[in-house]
Amino acid sequence: MRRHELSDKEWSIIQPLLPTKVRGVPRVDDRRVINGILWRFRTGSPWRDVPERYGPRTTLYNRFTRWRAAGVWDRILGAISAAYDGDIVMIDSSCVRVHQHGATAKRGDEHGCMGHSRGGLTTKIHALVDAEGRPIRLHLTPGQAGDAPVGTSFTEGLDCGATLIADRAYDTNPIRDAAAERKVWACIPPRVIRKGSFSFSPWVYRQRNLVERFFNRIKQFRGLATRYDRRPDNYLAALKLASIRIWIAGI
Repeated sequence: MRRHELSDKEWSIIQPLLPTKVRGVPRVDDRRVINGILWRFRTGSPWRDVPERYGPRTTLYNRFTRWRAAGVWDRILGAISAAYDGDIVMIDSSCVRVHQHGATAKRGDEHGCMGHSRGGLTTKIHALVDAEGRPIRLHLTPGQAGDAPVGTSFTEGLDCGATLIADRAYDTNPIRDAAAERKVWACIPPRVIRKGSFSFSPWVYRQRNLVERFFNRIKQFRGLATRYDRRPDNYLAALKLASIRIWIAGI
């Protein structure tokens, strides 16, 4: 096994979740193809530079995009993360620079989840993680977009009685109201302009470093620390693939 490739244990978890219905010519070895896809995003190299030992680059790219369109990466991540611990969840976001190769939008593409912020042309990754820092939901917006709207949508589906930890950017009435409806305790420090008092625990809030660690692990993939993909759905699929690797590493 080479560096960055799936171990036997990791492959034994992923293999049963892959599509089994094959039409026409049998597929090229799935494990070799996935290892090639992981190599590309781990190193941040162009598809044409993936080593020949993983097969033709067209096979790797087509398998990655077709499985993205078919929802394969979503189903794998959903199946692996189905048993997550929902007692404590955390929300945060992080911006990544868009490389010039990814900024070449086609005519008719409004923004492709790219926007201008202090770092230039950026994309913002929003993540909801569990108490172990493992990702449950991911979402992309342009870099200048606010955190609160996505945070409000993330509160939907949280377990009743859970604890939601987030920073001041998520201190809004919609988020607090949505959490209260589900009997979720929002451990969010109030902004200085807030009137009234809210329940808040500094000790619980310190656990928020786990979501920061998640972004740190994601950005170990150089192809994710900088966005090279023009299509936002391809970039999001790559984030989910890296998230799958994070999940199975702890199983």
